[in-house]
Amino acid sequence: MRIAFVSDVAYPWHVGGIEIVNYNEAMELKAAHAIDFFTLQWPGMQAEFSKQGVRYHTFHKVSKEKLYVRGRRSIAKALAFTAGLFRIFSHDYDVIISNQFPVLHLPVLYLYCKLKRCKLVIEVVEVWDRDYWISYLGGFLGLIGSFCYSVTLKGACQYVANSSMTAERLFHAGVDRERISVFTPILDDKLIAGIRATKGKAKTIVFSGRLIKEKRMDKWLQIVKRVNETVPIKALIIGNGPEKDSIKAMVDEMGLSGIVSMKDFFETKRELYKEFKGAMAFLLMSEREGLGAVAIESIALGTPAFLPLYSPVPEEVKDMCVLDDEKGLTRKLIELAKTGKKAKYIKNTQNIDSFRISMVPKFYDGIFSKLEKC
Repeated sequence: MRIAFVSDVAYPWHVGGIEIVNYNEAMELKAAHAIDFFTLQWPGMQAEFSKQGVRYHTFHKVSKEKLYVRGRRSIAKALAFTAGLFRIFSHDYDVIISNQFPVLHLPVLYLYCKLKRCKLVIEVVEVWDRDYWISYLGGFLGLIGSFCYSVTLKGACQYVANSSMTAERLFHAGVDRERISVFTPILDDKLIAGIRATKGKAKTIVFSGRLIKEKRMDKWLQIVKRVNETVPIKALIIGNGPEKDSIKAMVDEMGLSGIVSMKDFFETKRELYKEFKGAMAFLLMSEREGLGAVAIESIALGTPAFLPLYSPVPEEVKDMCVLDDEKGLTRKLIELAKTGKKAKYIKNTQNIDSFRISMVPKFYDGIFSKLEKC
């Protein structure tokens, strides 16, 4: 088939969750299908070019700085993307796989699919309600955004949600449950299979993520301190962010400078995965989290993930992790440090399949079969 991916952002020119998912899907599907990609023209892109077996169609030059205005997506760039997307009408596709954002482009795709008898699949990572639109854009623009969103969200043949939580919110937003599937291909099987653990990390508790208040690194450090009081351990914080200096100060104040080390984000996944593979446990105390990708990656590498009961990650992720209150997490980490039996703390590993890149062809074969009934 001829398949077009549509998104105003594209990996590796712009790095984010949906960009990486789209890239993984395109790289896997290109073996059996002809793949095109319609996107804004990011620095380093030509107007038309081919890369790794995918044909790119780009329009309206943009940069990361211009995509956002005062921390929010630029409405002007969304309109420019929508206007430029009309060039898709000069091509013929069997299936379009589109990012849900920036929303304004969806009517163009609905019109294309109606005139060209094409099937539309929308990928959804968040479902915004009216209150969120108002908080994001302000009163008047928020109401307009909410209206456009509610009207345009429901016209696709199939929807691919990034988690069970997103799927449930889609259903409550009015999308038929039978049109919703859950899939997030983020795990590179070949890369993971070739990872060799960093030596000397057998009793290390690790964290990786943006260092913001919502990650609750204060609680993370308290648990590390309590575990170390019973069993000597090490701890590693990988990341960067506005709370980095305050976290360093807490480490010193709690007398953990000899226990806790801090590193910036690694340039490659391989470096991160080596740390995960060799660690005793991954601990995530975050009170605001989407998919919880780092927990999934840790589990795929054979290192158990420990989460608090209040963790907002989806059930399919929680089902693989150790969940408990802070005292319970401390007790279980002490037990793990004493026994070293990591496998005991990983459950329901079959859930990992819904995150494997290698499952893309099988998953989309199922989606394409459903499209025949649309």
